[in-house]
Amino acid sequence: MATDISTLGEFGLIKHLTEHLESTNPETHYGVGDDCAVLNYSNDKDILVTTDLLMEGVHFDLTYMPLKHLGYKAAMVNLSDIYAMGGMPKQMTVSLALSKRFSVEDMEDFYAGLRLACDMHQVDIVGGDTTSSRTGLAISITAIGETEKGKAIYRHGAKETDLVCVTGDLGAAYMGFQLLEREKEVYYNQIETAKTDAERMAIAQPDFSGREYLLERQMKPEARRDIILQLREAGIHPTSMMDISDGLSSELLHICTQSHCGCRIYEERIPIDYQTAVTAEEMNMNLTTAALNGGEDYELLFTVPIADHEKITQMKDIKLIGHITKESLGCALITRDGAEFELKAQGWEALKEK
Repeated sequence: MATDISTLGEFGLIKHLTEHLESTNPETHYGVGDDCAVLNYSNDKDILVTTDLLMEGVHFDLTYMPLKHLGYKAAMVNLSDIYAMGGMPKQMTVSLALSKRFSVEDMEDFYAGLRLACDMHQVDIVGGDTTSSRTGLAISITAIGETEKGKAIYRHGAKETDLVCVTGDLGAAYMGFQLLEREKEVYYNQIETAKTDAERMAIAQPDFSGREYLLERQMKPEARRDIILQLREAGIHPTSMMDISDGLSSELLHICTQSHCGCRIYEERIPIDYQTAVTAEEMNMNLTTAALNGGEDYELLFTVPIADHEKITQMKDIKLIGHITKESLGCALITRDGAEFELKAQGWEALKEK
């Protein structure tokens, strides 16, 4: 009897297909299981390789996502993985599957956003492929970067008493997504009830005044090159690191599982922007849940030795949110009133049955 993929989910499927793969080439230093594969072809540099596949209707909605913004975001998603390994991106390949509804001008807009992101991060677009699609737009991007030999930062290096840190703020991208989805539903309801072309033309555009930051976080995320440079300048080498694409809870559980440890994080220390808090209240959504499980923040989650406490607390845009514990203690969130709740991976997962 065939097994439905949804019973495994995205990460379960990846593990199932790859857990018995063995690398035979000496240049393959580390394969499947982290933000990037690590290859070594020289005595002083390790090569980082990562790829992402973005599907229309699954990862993005062109109802409200301009193609220029989509190109920018598609690049940043991959660059963020390179930074999550402590590396610097250098090259990128871009492959597209296009349906007939897209024009040359549409793809010019997409590439304008892509090139803007690459120019900002000194990345060269060096190749790719295009083909036809019957189901919309599919984007596959591979980013290539480098780090000093032996200096790549993996998910499996966290140690007991390490400090847990995050950059920026969390939950804003998710709230931006909720706003866009809400207004899309309102718009289509108005279209359905309009009886004449004049009534359809008169439908007003949504007003996002005061919520610009949330939309920017969803549609134009920024990979944290600045944090990697800060850490290098301060002489701090994180023991583990991931970027927050699927939600803080999910990523932290990845680190703890692969590092064979537990953790305690504190609700009151999770960084949240004012617009995120206000919008969550207006939409009657739990703010902490949005910050823990929303995803698409593309901030960095990392652990550092407790000896780096003073350095970390003095660094810009980095927040200390907890610490690593023994594996037997599990992974938990400590609420503002001192209650303890088990962390669960409730973030977005592509292959789970909806």
